[in-house]
Amino acid sequence: MEYLILTIVIVLVVAAAVAGLVGSGLRRRARAAHDDATAPTIEAPLAPHVRPEAAERAPAPVTPADAGTGVADEALVELEKAYELEIPEPTAGRLVRLRSRLARSQTSLGRGLLTLLSSDTLDEATWEEIEETLLTADVGVAPTAELIERLRTEVRVQGARNPADLRRLLRAELLALIGIDADRRLHAVANGSQRPSVTLVVGVNGTGKTTTTGKLARVLVADGRSVVLGAADTFRAAAADQLQTWGDRVGARTVRGPEGGDPASVAFEAVKQAVGEQTDAVLIDTAGRLHTKAGLMDELGKVKRVVEKQSPVHEVLLVLDATTGQNGLVQARVFAEVVDVTGVVLTKLDGTAKGGIVIAVQRELGVPVKLVGLGEGPDDLAPFEPEAFVDALLGDTAQ
Repeated sequence: MEYLILTIVIVLVVAAAVAGLVGSGLRRRARAAHDDATAPTIEAPLAPHVRPEAAERAPAPVTPADAGTGVADEALVELEKAYELEIPEPTAGRLVRLRSRLARSQTSLGRGLLTLLSSDTLDEATWEEIEETLLTADVGVAPTAELIERLRTEVRVQGARNPADLRRLLRAELLALIGIDADRRLHAVANGSQRPSVTLVVGVNGTGKTTTTGKLARVLVADGRSVVLGAADTFRAAAADQLQTWGDRVGARTVRGPEGGDPASVAFEAVKQAVGEQTDAVLIDTAGRLHTKAGLMDELGKVKRVVEKQSPVHEVLLVLDATTGQNGLVQARVFAEVVDVTGVVLTKLDGTAKGGIVIAVQRELGVPVKLVGLGEGPDDLAPFEPEAFVDALLGDTAQ
């Protein structure tokens, strides 16, 4: 009897074990089937600028089964071909937007002057307030004295007192100070068969020099020009990378050298390659640390001399931060002594009432402001237009 009971127990245990194994196998197969059905596909990210026709022929999603087979690599190559270079905004199209932005930021200066000139009594105290307003706006001592003298004479002779007459008077005098006949053409483009044009971009680090070089490349590409960038600011670690990023976005090649290398050799190579390829323009970003150090300024002069062994330098653009006021004028003097500055780029001109720096820097250097930066966007660089600038100062862009 005991043997019979023991036999039954053994049979039951064996049956339970077999049933467990079968059930476990079924559950594993069920989970595997479910996992296969719900396995995620790894889709390569689409570029922000992909041509529609490229998207239609984009590669099939890459699945884990493709790993190590070369399919993933081929898919990535196809996606790279689907990318399209950025197309910068045309210069003409951006001016309308930039004018309105300038108008919003500069109206306090113009309105302040018009309010003072419209006072019931234009006594000495009022003229002193007008003088203080102009000096605070960084117009400069000599231009301020000149403008006040003209305004005094015109108000006395014409008797202009209503807002419309005062606005016309102030507009005319500001335009006379800024100058409407100055040559503000950008000589950073090839002239006929003379290729390439060579532009040196100089200025203190922190003024937006490298960014301005990149934005200027976008301006030239938008106008259908081919561009080579020279990363001659070899002393700042991120400068070459930053410039190359700007160039890659629009298809402009960047010539660079080792960190801490000779800036003149980088500039020389950039011009050499552009001459050989008949590129329209070369933009060379130069070092800008410690403008008060003679060694660095001597290096800048060397860059210019080395470049001129292959091609004349057609443009030297000095980048200044519009918010620095008199400090910017000090920088301008130092750079002008080393290289022949042909034009000024004023950055960060939006969001400040100190638009008078345009007048001061032109008077200091005797060269025109050619470009203005009015924001952080990649296409927020525009040619300087005196009429649009003065109308914005006075709070009216309609004229």
